[in-house]
Amino acid sequence: MNETRARPSIRDEARAAAFADLIGARLDSSYRLACAILGDRLEAEEACQEAALRAWRGWSSLKDPSRVDAWFGRIMVNVCRDRIRKRRSALSLSAAEGSTSDPVRHVVELDTLREAIAELSSDHRIVIVLRYVADLSLEEIADRVGIPVGTVKSRLHHALKLLRASYAAVGRAEDRGS
Repeated sequence: MNETRARPSIRDEARAAAFADLIGARLDSSYRLACAILGDRLEAEEACQEAALRAWRGWSSLKDPSRVDAWFGRIMVNVCRDRIRKRRSALSLSAAEGSTSDPVRHVVELDTLREAIAELSSDHRIVIVLRYVADLSLEEIADRVGIPVGTVKSRLHHALKLLRASYAAVGRAEDRGS
């Protein structure tokens, strides 16, 4: 069977070039975000590929190119959310700020933080990572996740409350163990 492929038109090539320019410039930051949310570099790479594919398929839905950050950011967050829902495993942060004079205690605190974050729902986990790892404003988070700013505030409030409770529980357990 002799199959011939249609040659891409100049318009298709221009569309692909515009997509590559806009999305390609965002892949590094999207990868870092996915690493923070998913806690796994390989899975973050796969998430970036999936997000780029979803963006390509939905490219025609982008009406305002000046909003490409929010548009692609929302796609990236949704891909990560889908992956979290599928695996429901622990989130590990690739890097954490701060130091203590006791390196063992610092490691224990980081491990406790990772475990506490892993116990959060994906919605709570995403707003925590976007706020405290990606350092986005409440408005930027709302835009990326596609929810009102008030909902972002509420989710952050509840997530922080859960994290504090988790830390308090670990502290009580350490006191009993000493």
